[in-house]
Amino acid sequence: MNRARPTSPGEDQETPEPLSTDYKALNMSAQIISGKEVSAQVRERLKTDVEQMKLQDPNFTPGLVVLQVGDRDDSNLYISMKLKAAAEIGINATHVRLPETATEEEVLHSITEVNENSSVHGLIVQLPLDSIHKIDTEKVTNAVAPEKDVDGLTSVNAGKLSRGDLGDCFIPCTPNGCMELIRQTGVSVAGKKAVVIGRSKIVGAPMHDLLLWNNATVTTCHSKTVDLPGEVSKADILVVGIGKAEMVKGEWIKKGAVVIDCGINHIPDETKANGKRVVGDVDYASAKDQAGFITPVPGGVGPMTVAMLMSNTVLSAKRFLESHQPGKWNISYTKLNLQKPVPSDIVISRSCVPKPIDCLAREVGLLSDEVELYGKTKAKVQLSIIKRLQAQPDGKYVVVTGITPTPLGEGKSTTTIGLVQALGAQMKLNVFACVRQPSQGPTFGIKGGAAGGGYSQVIPMEEFNLHLTGDIHAITAANNLVAAAVDARMFHESTQSDKALYNRLVPLIGGERKFSPVQTNRLKKLGIEKTDPSTLTEEEITRFARLDMDPSSVTWQRVLDTNDRFLRKITIGQSPTEKGHTREAQFDITVASEIMAVLALTSSLEDMRQRLARMVVATSRGGVPITTEDLGVSGALAVLMRDAIKPNLMQTLEGTPVFVHAGPFANIAHGNSSILADKIALKLVGPEGFVVTEAGFGADIGMEKFFNIKCRYSGLRPHVVVLVATVRALKMHGGGQTVSLLEFPSNLELLEKGCSNMRKQIENAQHFGVPVVVAVNAFNKPSNTFPVCHLLPCHPPSLLPRGSASCRSAWQRLTCRSPMRPTRRVCPRGSSCPSETSVPVWAPGFCSHWSAR
Repeated sequence: MNRARPTSPGEDQETPEPLSTDYKALNMSAQIISGKEVSAQVRERLKTDVEQMKLQDPNFTPGLVVLQVGDRDDSNLYISMKLKAAAEIGINATHVRLPETATEEEVLHSITEVNENSSVHGLIVQLPLDSIHKIDTEKVTNAVAPEKDVDGLTSVNAGKLSRGDLGDCFIPCTPNGCMELIRQTGVSVAGKKAVVIGRSKIVGAPMHDLLLWNNATVTTCHSKTVDLPGEVSKADILVVGIGKAEMVKGEWIKKGAVVIDCGINHIPDETKANGKRVVGDVDYASAKDQAGFITPVPGGVGPMTVAMLMSNTVLSAKRFLESHQPGKWNISYTKLNLQKPVPSDIVISRSCVPKPIDCLAREVGLLSDEVELYGKTKAKVQLSIIKRLQAQPDGKYVVVTGITPTPLGEGKSTTTIGLVQALGAQMKLNVFACVRQPSQGPTFGIKGGAAGGGYSQVIPMEEFNLHLTGDIHAITAANNLVAAAVDARMFHESTQSDKALYNRLVPLIGGERKFSPVQTNRLKKLGIEKTDPSTLTEEEITRFARLDMDPSSVTWQRVLDTNDRFLRKITIGQSPTEKGHTREAQFDITVASEIMAVLALTSSLEDMRQRLARMVVATSRGGVPITTEDLGVSGALAVLMRDAIKPNLMQTLEGTPVFVHAGPFANIAHGNSSILADKIALKLVGPEGFVVTEAGFGADIGMEKFFNIKCRYSGLRPHVVVLVATVRALKMHGGGQTVSLLEFPSNLELLEKGCSNMRKQIENAQHFGVPVVVAVNAFNKPSNTFPVCHLLPCHPPSLLPRGSASCRSAWQRLTCRSPMRPTRRVCPRGSSCPSETSVPVWAPGFCSHWSAR
């Protein structure tokens, strides 16, 4: 928020019509300033403001929380007034009441929870705190986040007000209401002499500052002031908040002055039913003949306090909405210290100090309650962000794939990270990389990790390549739970009677048996419409209790995220306790588990639960597919995967954001980053930003799965395909010797023959109606890229420098061209395909180059 010059809050509004004219010249009673009327005007204005915010974002509603300790009648009355006013305006107000036994720690904990709740824009701590324990009111008040302190009572807001930063703070509600009433008189504050009686932190002190920064000459009077009547008589504007009934007399007041009475006092009155009446700090009967304008008590300042509280809440919501516009990033990039010769990947990774991940999250528009920190360099993102951003337009979608690779890999990850660093750190565009979490199999093998390479890496490399936040371990646990359940079920069915098996599945608890929701689903699948376990017939019990799996039909294998060749074929059940129930089984690598594919394709926690339930693990001897829902473990799988479903946030060497989610291996698995990560990233970058996602293995496998599976489920369509090639792989496809750790010697004949593989991959991508960019990964040998460019249908054969104007222009043209007619269509699953797909075309193509620098 920019610092405002010291002017009246709300000065951009139209100047109100004066309530009357020259009362000093006209010897008559003061004009009454009705707080009820003015507050009604304020509320109508606020109601319109809320409606405008909803037009801007239909899912947005200003939020207010009133936190109360105890159950005082007067506090309950005030709170009910606030809740009613909030409802009329369109503010979602919540009353949180803690018991009188609440401790200071419990109160502070409740405040922290509200501070971290992004749907709440205002927090009021109702005073006094009616607890049997001693609570430091000042400490509690200052625990409220300054940006949510709509009461304006924190030291931060008080300090900003005292400095004149009126546009960057919240003004306490009563003084703010007083100023609004003064403005309604039409009397200019600038140059006037103002007197404030009282110096409380809630009224007197902030009122002094507010008048001062509205250019009045201000005197604050208090219990030690000498000649109080004399000081009052000089005031053009008099604000009284001393807490003494009718203390200020009419003869003290300057003729025609503006008198604002903030006092609420009770004095005896036998004419009233309760024996008392409410009066202010000013003797109204005598003052109204002297003043030009005066507020009554009640009906003056009181209604304005609630109205200004609502005004501050709406102002806070406006500030939040303005500072959290999707695509409005305020990101800082990390400067690289390039060295020659280029050091090893691990040396480069460790030489760069990453930004705190919570800082990066704020920079890209994530809210504090949408981020779960896993240390200082990685975090998980809550799926609630999808609902918050669902009305926002998507950015541009780029998929990186490669030609058929060698066992060493051709640098898709390096290209992906290099591209996002160029678009982000160099070209200052909003950009997100969405990559897959590496498996420990290749990480400890010849291929190595998948963080990228050289100066195009995800950091910290060790955390990226090893464990990360435990997603793969969660899949291992979930997968092996299913495997254990399969063998345990076959064992128990072969060793127990129907009745004994049924009693184990539906045990007697508290004298009765009940079906679980999973068991109810199985009954419905079997066509048994019963809910009482005691009513099942013997035939129904047999059908329900026995899955009758054929051991030779079991397709579900155990997994381990390690390359252990001696577990490829094993015999299980050799312990004497298994009573001879042995069978041949095997271990797969974890990322090849069907649960990984479910994670990559799911759209929500509920969707994942349903997908997990439908996984087939075997068939019965009668040929009926057996699912995890039949086994009764689908709910347990969802619990094991409840954290893994959340995308992981990391960063590149240059500080651009990266989502790491789902796994590799498109040859034996799904091999694409998750739909959830891509969709969240597309919302965060905004319509002018880019999301660069990976499709694993070669284009003939990973890219085909991307288009035919992922795009159909997600409904997303890429704007461009980046096809990664290397001279090494092209030579191998041209008939070269088996790939080794060394580059092949120069051989243009092999290179030209190998380009047939790349040419076919380009054709495959173009069948989907998507333009193709070929990225030649030169492995720090850029001279090798020129022959490749001459062999491709590209003109001119250009190597575009990172961040150059020509590169930016090329990307803009590439992602904004009119559509071409595909020979294969990319359509959402279950929908009919149009005659054309709205994807851009780039013809002819062009070569570009991102190396590991």
